[in-house]
Amino acid sequence: MTFLVPYDDSPLARAALKRASEFAAAMDTDVVALTVVPDDPEYAEERGWLTEQTPFSVEAIGERLERRAREIAPNARFRHETIDGEDDPVATTTLDVVREVREVAQEEGVTVLFLGSENAGRVASPLSSVGNPLSEDATYDVHIVRRAD
Repeated sequence: MTFLVPYDDSPLARAALKRASEFAAAMDTDVVALTVVPDDPEYAEERGWLTEQTPFSVEAIGERLERRAREIAPNARFRHETIDGEDDPVATTTLDVVREVREVAQEEGVTVLFLGSENAGRVASPLSSVGNPLSEDATYDVHIVRRAD
């Protein structure tokens, strides 16, 4: 059994990682924290991943997010994937991220996806949210974390 947490260091992703770790400890199972970093400075800026001291660097963002994830879940395994958006010129960055999460879920044999999302499972959801398309996948169970507290 493996739990997967798409992790972008948002408050809900942090809460999802914490809950996945708590469940995993009780069930003696593995947690994988996954960060997908598109090679897209605008996407990184929208997520608050850039600082004045740090110019855009996919590797630096991945390392910083891994450090933050390890503070929450030191026993989790961390995966950092990069997408460049050149595989499908029609797809949006959000669709690329969803595709990558699904691929990793399949590779890892994930049984439960812990998803921090305000929008997953709603009738209408923003186009920039990865939560809704991931929550619709019947390949794994989904634990939706909607509150960070």
